[in-house]
Amino acid sequence: MSTLLNSLTTELRRGTLTLAVLSQLQTPQYGYSLVQSLEKSGVSIDQSTLYPLLRRLEKQELVSSSWDTAESRPRKYYILSEYGLEIFMQLKKEWIKNSKVLYGLLDEEEDK
Repeated sequence: MSTLLNSLTTELRRGTLTLAVLSQLQTPQYGYSLVQSLEKSGVSIDQSTLYPLLRRLEKQELVSSSWDTAESRPRKYYILSEYGLEIFMQLKKEWIKNSKVLYGLLDEEEDK
């Protein structure tokens, strides 16, 4: 793959990863369970990408976190905040609308 294509693919993927992560945080998840959940759905994400993204989402107050120290290995769980859920629902609507438009454009291209 060319450098330009790699760069454009990364740019395209960046926004989709945020939406994918938000979609999985309606129930509490810790980092590794989130990676597994996303991969099971066909979305691969590196831990080196996930944790900075989770920190950014927390800083933006879309996600809140808490430590579970009940087990031998403490785990930090993340979940959508109320504000995060509102934003997620709006982003989801926007994504679906944009996807339909884009699909229409791309489908027209194939028909030519």
